[in-house]
This record gives sequence, C-alpha cells and structure tokens, in this order.
Amino acid sequence: MTIQTAPIVHPANAARTGVLFMLLGMLMFSLNDVMGKWLVSTYSVSQLMTIRSIAALVVLVPFFIKLGWRSLFIVDRPWLHALRAFLFAIEASAFYFAVAYMPLADAMTYWLAAPIYVAAASPFLLGEKVGWRRWTAILIGFAGVLVALEPSAQSFSMPALIALAGSACFAFALLLGRTLRSTPDTTLILWQLTGALIFSLAGVAANPAGWAPMDLRGVLCLCLLGIVAMLAHVLVSRSLKLADAATVVPLQYTLLFWAVVFGWIFFGDTPRWTVVAGAVLIVASGLFIFFREQQLKKPRSEVTEVV
Repeated sequence: MTIQTAPIVHPANAARTGVLFMLLGMLMFSLNDVMGKWLVSTYSVSQLMTIRSIAALVVLVPFFIKLGWRSLFIVDRPWLHALRAFLFAIEASAFYFAVAYMPLADAMTYWLAAPIYVAAASPFLLGEKVGWRRWTAILIGFAGVLVALEPSAQSFSMPALIALAGSACFAFALLLGRTLRSTPDTTLILWQLTGALIFSLAGVAANPAGWAPMDLRGVLCLCLLGIVAMLAHVLVSRSLKLADAATVVPLQYTLLFWAVVFGWIFFGDTPRWTVVAGAVLIVASGLFIFFREQQLKKPRSEVTEVV
C-alpha cells in the first residue's frame, strides 16, 4: 500500500469520493485475502501466484499499450525497480503461505506493522530525521508485534516467522517506493506483476509436482483473485489522488476489521486476546507516526508555497 504524504487541497466531493474508494479498496484487499486463504488449501502458493499474475497482466494490457512499452521497460535505476518487484513477490507469497496456516487477523496484524518498520528504517536508509516522539511510537509498535507474537517456543512457528519476514519485505518495498515515486504507477505495476510472475514460475520449476490439476472453475477463481487484487490497488491509488493522505490513509486499518469479520464468517477464526492487544498497540503507534509525519511536513510545505 503506497502512502502519498504531500498535502493537497481537494474539493469536498472529491475528498468524499476518495474516502469511498479507499474503503472499497480495503474491502477488495480483504476479499483477496479470503480468496487466497481458500485457494491455497487446493493450490500451491507458486501456482496461485502464477495464474494471479498472468490474469492481472492480461487485464492491464490496454493501459500498458497506452503508456508505451518504451516507458514501461526503459527506466532510471532498473536495479531498484527489480529489487522492489522481488520484495513484493516475496511479500505476497509469504502472505498466502501464512494465511494457509494461521487466522486472517493474525497475519494481517503482522502486515499492519510495516509502516512502523518503514519509520524505523528511514533514518538509516533514506537519511530522514526521526524525533523522540516517533521513536517512542516505533518502540510501542514493536512491543505490539511481540505481544501479538506471544513469544514462546510454540509461537515461533514457521508460519509466524514467514509472516514476520513477509511484512518486513513489504516495508522495504515501501521504502524503495519512496525513492521511485516519480515513476508512473503503470510502470511500477508492470514491474511488480512481472517480478511476481518470474518468482512464482521459479517456484513451479523447482517443484513441478506441486502443480495441481485445474478445472474451469479453478482457473476462473485464480484469475478472479488477480483481478480483485489489481482493482484494490487501482482503488487505493485513485483514492490518494482524490483526497489528502491524512484523510484516507488511516482508513487502511479497516483491513484488520475485515480480517476479523471474514475470518470468523468463512473460517470460524477467533483472534487470540494477545493478537487483539498487539493490534491495538500497532494501530495506535502507526497512526501516531503517520499524523506526526503529516504535522512535520506542513511547515515545509508552507515555506515552499511562500517562496
């Protein structure tokens, strides 16, 4: 989820539309999570990711043609684009693997900690200044991750460790997105989907016996997974263009609400109290970090406008 932090003034109706698009985008992401958890019980993560990526690429072909193939492939710092795509491929694969073995709310709690990882790493990787208030919030967020993980010999299971690794990859992919923000969204999406396809094909080649037979219903469901995920990204991107980030970004935490609701409805999952407590700490620290960054950016923006 890419966060646009530049303050922009929008008409009230555009802001309301932006809020609606963000809420719909989060709902679509949640449906993608439910479908993914359901499908990985039949298909391997590599097979799921392969069909998902191909379907999304096919749907986006008209947009790729409109932008021009040269603009899509000839980019500045191609190695950063490749690394970002690789990290997103690992992150998506890790998520689908994690939800195959753990409740949706548990997995989503780890992923919602990604902005905290970004804030913690930005001083070292991007040279951004982080004051004591945000460092305090970062530490609280990490405490939330530990509470949710409930450290013990049993809690450090393979799914939990893969979930942590996947959320870390997501955070570093977001950091790279900050350095590549001048790149058109369509170009970023192409590299991201292509990276996911290459990564998943490598997984299929490593274990061809894991490719399960598919009937028409299975193919359609896997393709629908890719289209739903793509639409979710489009809705979020459009939302950030219509409304201020301070208005719509906090709505991304509705993902946790849907994870709890859908996990209970479709899979009978009931979150552990430690996950709920950890999620509260993570969401609170994430919101504080975000609004603090918005507050610090305002003076700089006002100076720029005056000059």
